[in-house]
Amino acid sequence: MSYGTDGDRQERLYSLWTRRFCQFVRIACGDAAASVFPAANPRCYAHAVRVPRASVASVPLLAGALGLLATAGIPASKTGHRLPPEKRTLTDAVTGATLHVLTSDPANDSKPYQTHPTWTADGKWILFRSDRAGSGPQAFLVSEQTGDIIQVTEGPGTDTGSLNLSRKANRLFYMRRDGATRRRLVQLDLDPLIADALSGTPRDAAAYERVVATLPEELRDSGGFALDADETKAYWGVAWGPPPARPAQPIDRQNTDPAQSREANRQRFEAAGRGTGGIRSIDLRTGAVGKVIDVAFRMGHVQANPWVPGEIVYCHETTGDAPQRIWTVHADGTGNRPLYVETPDEWVTHETVAGADEVMFNVLGHLPYLRERPTGLAVVNLRNGHVTMLGQVDEETDGGGTGGLWHGNGSPDGRWAVADTFKGDVYLIDRRSGERILLTTGHKMRPDHAHPIFSPDSRRVLIQSGKLTDGASLDLIVVDVPDRKGGAIR
Repeated sequence: MSYGTDGDRQERLYSLWTRRFCQFVRIACGDAAASVFPAANPRCYAHAVRVPRASVASVPLLAGALGLLATAGIPASKTGHRLPPEKRTLTDAVTGATLHVLTSDPANDSKPYQTHPTWTADGKWILFRSDRAGSGPQAFLVSEQTGDIIQVTEGPGTDTGSLNLSRKANRLFYMRRDGATRRRLVQLDLDPLIADALSGTPRDAAAYERVVATLPEELRDSGGFALDADETKAYWGVAWGPPPARPAQPIDRQNTDPAQSREANRQRFEAAGRGTGGIRSIDLRTGAVGKVIDVAFRMGHVQANPWVPGEIVYCHETTGDAPQRIWTVHADGTGNRPLYVETPDEWVTHETVAGADEVMFNVLGHLPYLRERPTGLAVVNLRNGHVTMLGQVDEETDGGGTGGLWHGNGSPDGRWAVADTFKGDVYLIDRRSGERILLTTGHKMRPDHAHPIFSPDSRRVLIQSGKLTDGASLDLIVVDVPDRKGGAIR
């Protein structure tokens, strides 16, 4: 099989037709005009044209040349663009685990948050977002088996902040902005797109899309959206009015600084969590938008229970600690209540639905004063409120921090938990025995965190990692869950 044929052919076409276009411009307008084209990046030809004043009469010729170039076999759409594999394997020097590296482009390649599906319904492709497209972040798929990479969205309006894969069929739902305020929910059918991309015959993006809904312009996103377990509706976290102010310093720097006092942190988070928020339901068949609930604080991290229709989990977003972080509500707006009622001395965060009846979360212990109480990865039962602490690790971080587990996820079969740490290590926890296993190390936690998630068959863990670039950009890495035999790793 010839990988990269599609991309190589596009590059040759761009280069060939740019050279011909520049020859045409020299004839029509003189060398001064042709010299403005950026030869190192022929994709920019249409934006680089500056017509010399002496050659204004040649504008029709330039327009004709641009038209010729636009129809000269260069694909107008990048949806379905196939990229060559970047797949390779490495060995973790500390644990000996095999790291299956799926992306290694200099661009930033990040996966959806660990609250949302990352594998397609058939289990063959992994969804990620990347800024390698040249028009801002776009959505891509990478094949675990072959390493093939396919671009599936395009255009400056693509919102990759909340990408939702169906668990029932190979479909992607995402938001697309049209102008400053208008936002649309789009359904993308992946099966025909993948087939066309692999055969080298991708069509225009519209061939694979359906606009589900045009959303109210007075609402803005706050907390993303999620698909109901029966996939008849989506639940969208919203806000209105002025957006919150951006923090003066990077959030991680402030949140992990041991010199910040407890009271200073509380004041900062109280200000960041102000506002009005809510959840809206979107009928995926008709596009009708309805109210689930409104709350008197900043909405965040909206997710739906993948096993139980009509059950929503959300949080009070403060960019850090909240007075009461985790909440749950039914899709009809009833039953709104706090989930795991926390104390003022706990920093609760990073909740994710881990089973039909449970939510996994972290009670952080990264600052010395937090270690005065129990901390670590925990599970709360949605039905009876019972809490189980799964474990914690001890770390020393810069400036006297105490590190520990940060973002967690549960395996669909209920056997395992996985969590990253403030130093960039990833641990497995066997929920049957309580054993803690260091899976892989040194993933930097910059420019973003590892955000581990299990594959649908519970046999692999996917992370986004700065390991290969010393934290300059992220790559996708899959690590196998160790086989268990006789209570030992083999």
